[in-house]
Amino acid sequence: MPEITYAEAIRSALWEEMKRDERVFIIGEDIGRYGGAFGVTTGMLDEFGDKRIIETPISEPSIIGAAVGAALLGMRPVAEIMFMDFVLLSLDQIGNQAAKMHYMFGGKATVPLVVRMPSGSGTGAAAQHSQSLETLLMHLPGLKVVTPSTPYEAKGLLRTAIHDLNPVCFIEHKLLYKTKGEVPEGDYQIPFGVADIKRAGKDLTIVANGIMVHKALAVANRLADEGIDVEIIDPRTLVPLDTEAIINSVSKTGKLLIVHEACETAGWAGEIMAVVSSSRAFDYLDAPMRRLTGKNVPIPYNRVLERAAVPQEEDIEREIRAIVKGVY
Repeated sequence: MPEITYAEAIRSALWEEMKRDERVFIIGEDIGRYGGAFGVTTGMLDEFGDKRIIETPISEPSIIGAAVGAALLGMRPVAEIMFMDFVLLSLDQIGNQAAKMHYMFGGKATVPLVVRMPSGSGTGAAAQHSQSLETLLMHLPGLKVVTPSTPYEAKGLLRTAIHDLNPVCFIEHKLLYKTKGEVPEGDYQIPFGVADIKRAGKDLTIVANGIMVHKALAVANRLADEGIDVEIIDPRTLVPLDTEAIINSVSKTGKLLIVHEACETAGWAGEIMAVVSSSRAFDYLDAPMRRLTGKNVPIPYNRVLERAAVPQEEDIEREIRAIVKGVY
């Protein structure tokens, strides 16, 4: 299989779906000649024209509002929010309109809308351009929440999202855009609600998403030389969540660490802990469940402080060692 970047995988999915279905279009800021803030839509204006690559003013409520209306009328819009932080400006359109219409109209209305949004820190973009807000979206019934960690998943999950009949929030960590991975040529989709075991192990379960999957893998592979065998579960979709995969893993290892970049308070790590504590896996725990998350602070601009605000490899290694040794 050819190796391509995460950004190229997303572009490939968009390109192929727009070729397949003329109802698919992209709407957002600077997505035409500029190719989007991270270059994902480069070249697409020349290929599809300004009727399907629609550049908008700087108004997230207008972007999502227009996309919701188009979806209700049978189109399949992909709306790009330049930075995830700005999704806060369009929560009414996403949470009160798109998320609820299928339910409020008794299943007769569908809203086949995908909202793409780059998330996360690591680029020195400071507090208003570096947030991880996936838990906020998880809290709104009617939305699916997707966080691919590899190019393979970025393409396969985006194609699934575009085919979905109701709104999908598609979250892309900014540090992943340049990462490379094998991606099959041709049409494939990855179903929602199916986690991936990124690394099998017997001593400890780590549940992580996005960039934290890669950090956890790097640490786990190093610790394997010392005989510490870590299993890493990537949910891939937070809504729907593959609870069975997590329960099975924790039942096997007896230990659980959840790692995410979003701040700790009301983060999705708490949801995973609740799932495990009310399942059969709870009886197999031989250590307290732990979470390693972003700190409860705005993301700093200063690079040293920015790094300190979210989990790094050394933090993950420290937590693993503590859990395995029984030091809490």
